[in-house]
Amino acid sequence: MVRFLRSDTARHSRLGKNRRKLQKWRAPRGRHSKIRRKRFGYPRLPGIGFGTPRKEVGLIQGLKPKLVHNIRELEQLQKGAIAIMARIGARKKLEVLKRAAELKIKIANLGGTA
Repeated sequence: MVRFLRSDTARHSRLGKNRRKLQKWRAPRGRHSKIRRKRFGYPRLPGIGFGTPRKEVGLIQGLKPKLVHNIRELEQLQKGAIAIMARIGARKKLEVLKRAAELKIKIANLGGTA
């Protein structure tokens, strides 16, 4: 997969040098910009051909994720499915996590918490 970075992120700290969050793509607008002119040897511009195939859009590990607010919604999923945790409090989140472990359902958006 090609990573598209904002131009000159490696040069200026305000544009994202050593700051990944600021390195996201911005279209080059400079008059003499080699990236805008698609010169050989410069980073690629994003285009329609770099998109995800239609069959794979929205899938996580080949499965369609389901939004889960509580244990009842979690139990409706099949074994081996992928769930995305909704915005819920810590107490209910722990209950849902324990039940998901019992049902062998993977939660996609834990991000190292809980």
